[in-house]
Amino acid sequence: MCGRYAVTTDPAKLAAEIDAVNEVADEAVRESYNVAPSTTVMTVVSRHEHGHPDDDPVRRVRAMRWGLVPSWTKELGKGPLLFNARAETLAEKPAFRSSLPGKRCLVPMDGWYEWKPGPLGANGKPTKIPFFMSPADGTRLFMGGLWAAWRPAEARAAGDDSQWVSSTTIITTDAVGKLTDVHHRMPLIMPFEYWEAWLDPGHAADPVLLAPPASNLVDAITIREVSPLVNRVSNNGPELLEPVDSMP
Repeated sequence: MCGRYAVTTDPAKLAAEIDAVNEVADEAVRESYNVAPSTTVMTVVSRHEHGHPDDDPVRRVRAMRWGLVPSWTKELGKGPLLFNARAETLAEKPAFRSSLPGKRCLVPMDGWYEWKPGPLGANGKPTKIPFFMSPADGTRLFMGGLWAAWRPAEARAAGDDSQWVSSTTIITTDAVGKLTDVHHRMPLIMPFEYWEAWLDPGHAADPVLLAPPASNLVDAITIREVSPLVNRVSNNGPELLEPVDSMP
């Protein structure tokens, strides 16, 4: 799964890096070493200019709520927090199947956190040891995701277009290679050569794009144990990424 991650760039810089239009308002998204569900995050989509459906879609950086909100949701914040979606069942689950055909996105990150059971604590229950997975060369990861647009029922009834809320979920798949030592699931890494097909709003996603990542992508990822400080969402600084054996 993927329930916490780090991203240490701003939307304008990211847009310049990937040749995209930045549509994130100033201060809407900040760099974070401890991104948690329900917060506003950066995503990458490919969309037509509003009112010009015949134009070529353009890559765009947008802010979205992490935790997909299906269109039928009655009240924002009620119901399950859909921050992950299993690649194997996207076409079956009502919450995700309407987004799969044309509302696919990328979620950029420096790396993600995962926990594995540790020794028994004072309460007799296993402790949880946090690990951080990131590219060995310091580059950024882009995970496959879905997005949706929601607005309150009263806004729909009134034809009010000012209250739309965009939300996203990160797709997960079976873990591969050494990552299975930490957890049996992992976020779906989307390599650059898949971007165009994955983001294309006019065509369905080839099932190949939803397969577990190739072993060479996983081999390029480092795994390091990090401080339990990450267990608290209120902790948010570069010290969260430091390997445990290098901390005082």
